[in-house]
Amino acid sequence: MARPQCDPMLTARFTAPAVPKTLVHRPELLRRLTAGVQGPLTLINGPAGSGKTVLTAHWAAAGGRAPRPPLWLTVEPGDAPGVFWAYLLEALHRGGVELPAAVGRPTRAEGVTQSFLVRLAAGLAESGSARPVVLVLDQFDTAQPAALTEGLDFVLRHAAGGLRIVLTSRTDSLLPLHRYRAAGEIAEIRHADLRFTHADAEALLSEHRLDISQDGIRLLLQRTEGWAAGVRLCALAMQRSPDPEAFVRQFAADRTTIADYLLKEVLDAQPPATQDLLLRVSVTDRVHPDLADALTGRDDAAPTLARLARDNAFLEQVDASAWYRLHPLFAEVLRAHLRQRHPGLEQQLHGRAARWLAGTGRLNEAVVQGAAAGDWQFAAGRLVDDLAIGRLFTGLEAERLNRAFAPLPADAPGAAPALVGAAARLVVQDLPGYAEAVRRADSHLGPGSGAAARLTRAFLGVLAGRAHADPAATERAAADAERVLGELPHPLVAARPEIRALLLAALGAVRLGAGRLDGAHRALTAAVDACAEPAAESAAELGTQYPLCDALGSLALAELLGGRLRQAAEHARAALVVAEQSALPPERRSGTGHLVLAGVAVEQDDLAAARSHLELAAAAAAAGPRPEPVAAVQAAVIGARLAAAEGDGEAALAVLARLGPTGPAPAAAPLSGWAAEALAVAASAAHLACGDAEEALRVLDAAPAGRPEHTLARARALLAAGRAESAARQLAALPADDGPADNGPAAPLRVGALLLGAEIAAADGRTGEARRKLAEAVELARPQELRRPFADSGPWVRRSLREAPRPAARHSRPTDGPTAADGPTGATGPTGADGPPPVVEALSARETEVLRQAARMLSTEEIAAELYVSANTVKTHLKSIYRKLCVTRRSDAVHRAQDLGLL
Repeated sequence: MARPQCDPMLTARFTAPAVPKTLVHRPELLRRLTAGVQGPLTLINGPAGSGKTVLTAHWAAAGGRAPRPPLWLTVEPGDAPGVFWAYLLEALHRGGVELPAAVGRPTRAEGVTQSFLVRLAAGLAESGSARPVVLVLDQFDTAQPAALTEGLDFVLRHAAGGLRIVLTSRTDSLLPLHRYRAAGEIAEIRHADLRFTHADAEALLSEHRLDISQDGIRLLLQRTEGWAAGVRLCALAMQRSPDPEAFVRQFAADRTTIADYLLKEVLDAQPPATQDLLLRVSVTDRVHPDLADALTGRDDAAPTLARLARDNAFLEQVDASAWYRLHPLFAEVLRAHLRQRHPGLEQQLHGRAARWLAGTGRLNEAVVQGAAAGDWQFAAGRLVDDLAIGRLFTGLEAERLNRAFAPLPADAPGAAPALVGAAARLVVQDLPGYAEAVRRADSHLGPGSGAAARLTRAFLGVLAGRAHADPAATERAAADAERVLGELPHPLVAARPEIRALLLAALGAVRLGAGRLDGAHRALTAAVDACAEPAAESAAELGTQYPLCDALGSLALAELLGGRLRQAAEHARAALVVAEQSALPPERRSGTGHLVLAGVAVEQDDLAAARSHLELAAAAAAAGPRPEPVAAVQAAVIGARLAAAEGDGEAALAVLARLGPTGPAPAAAPLSGWAAEALAVAASAAHLACGDAEEALRVLDAAPAGRPEHTLARARALLAAGRAESAARQLAALPADDGPADNGPAAPLRVGALLLGAEIAAADGRTGEARRKLAEAVELARPQELRRPFADSGPWVRRSLREAPRPAARHSRPTDGPTAADGPTGATGPTGADGPPPVVEALSARETEVLRQAARMLSTEEIAAELYVSANTVKTHLKSIYRKLCVTRRSDAVHRAQDLGLL
């Protein structure tokens, strides 16, 4: 059979590699693999040489203890989606999997249709119903196109258990692993699991007929950190040693013996020209034949490198590309020998490598090599001139680049080194160091400086303004950056999306901290769009993952503060997904997503979910970056609101007190007026929960005023203090809202105002007006599923909702939308002028989703699969739904929900 572009199939890709003769049997990992394939996805993840493929090949050779023998497919990084699916079909065919002829074959290398994926999933569901297909995809890394991983996820999820996949990869794939984890449908074996244990190392040494003491094995493991390939290399070296025990002790101390071994047995065995090449290329992490020629001044690198790789001379080809890689131990030995044999040559070679790499567009590697050469003007100049300063703050190479510039002298001459030095200080939040470095940069910069240098200076100004929580400085620097961006070539700006993304994310965060929600929303939306613009490359390569996660989290917080709960939850979940899929390290993950979900859950009266998300937010804040002032303030407000909702006003006050009088600003800046007002409103609610209306008023009167939330809080406190007329006047001072009563920007505020007005009207005997306001509040609350304002409202409101008679069912069609008579999700509002309507106990968001799936006639197991939960969880939700809707059967629950307008 041929690929879609007519190349023949490579049979080797369907065959698992041979198991080494000196195999270390690892029964626990094999058991985990066998258990893993009882579910849809098993991930074996670790760096090169960690033993992923050997372990999987050993398991596959033993039959995998699966319903049918595992099938094998080695994935190539360059596979187009159509080619991948053609190989996958061929692997299934060779494994005896009978698929319907209607499935067809890919016809184009560029991709496959959704119809093909649907037919394939259905065919696997049918053929694997009794004996699921187990397929190993070896070397399935993030280099695979997004369309390919999306298609694989679709087929895996819709094959109805007929397909089980085992992935080996060096990095997490772009599959939505968070979904599989949430559903408990993934088994993972990570680098920590693959590391050799003491018993593994002992078994390997025994296979090599080496008798090493327990202390010697511990020393070996300490030096190799359990890296499987490293332990094997040492075992090979010890076989050649007359005293293996002495060897391992010397190696553990200073590697002298292994260096001698590598030099004598590997380096000295090569011709002089090859020895010279190996010494010179050791200064780079990877070497291309053309780069090697540039370092040697000759033109024989290509055949020499190919021969060394073929002879297993501690050099390997990188992923079937033109690049090669020295084993780290060998490279370290070669560099030490280079310094001894040719003093001073190493820096020259780094410089040559830097310029060759820069000439071929490999900016990051060129900068690292330039820094290693001590050529700070070149290294820093490339970052500045190529608009790559953002790479110090985001992207896969950020840590490596910052390490490269760690030795940068503070007095290195020139604007570019000063700017990069300032950036490096800003990365670690050394604001005094940043200020000193930026002063030196400013002394070199002027109106005649290049646009790239001026943009870098403005870019750093924006990020520094955010770090100082200084809106004015941030806005000035952002305006400067926008002006300079217009002077630069569009292709260069377009190739650096992380610059605009970081600028806009910082600007939006600062505006948010100042309480400018509209301006923050515009900037943050633009930041998200900037991250999504370049579709040709992955976000990981472009370095937009961190600003995207940052902007989504801030945007979610802006939506929460604006009362748009559904949008807030959507953006918060998106931020968490980006962090999970991009494998952002804990120190780069913000807890804002969980914080916003906690705030949404409080307003929707799901207090258990709110508590859970709040705890997750606190854990993320402890491990990750320092929280923004606005996030810290909101965390206190949400925590206090949750404690008050749980009936503990004193705990609510304690949460607010822990924030401290000066706030959480990174530079110990005082709280903004907006933040102080928000805390005062929260404190007043806490005092009301404690029954102290006068203290609630005192707190509000001592705080800045001007926002509607403050006005509403004061009206609520006045009513609690028995001053109904003053409360009514205060309520009348709220700005009029002539917009639609739906999911407007201040729905919680408007609902609270209506409920308070209804309570005042009822107390004054104006029952009709009270009922109208209550009906309007219920209607307004429904789109955002607002429940907490009703729980917090006064006795009349709660009594009216609780005592309302239930009407006859409305026989509306399932397609009928909610009417003005409907209340928040799980409730109905007034149906006529005679009195308040019935209120059914509110369904949670998850219960509503279960009910929607039940309306699709899905079984319990199918609902569980669709929602990534267990069948028992679905049954629990259904029982709660039956109780709340006063029914005993699923069909009745669906009909009842449709009658009430819940579906």
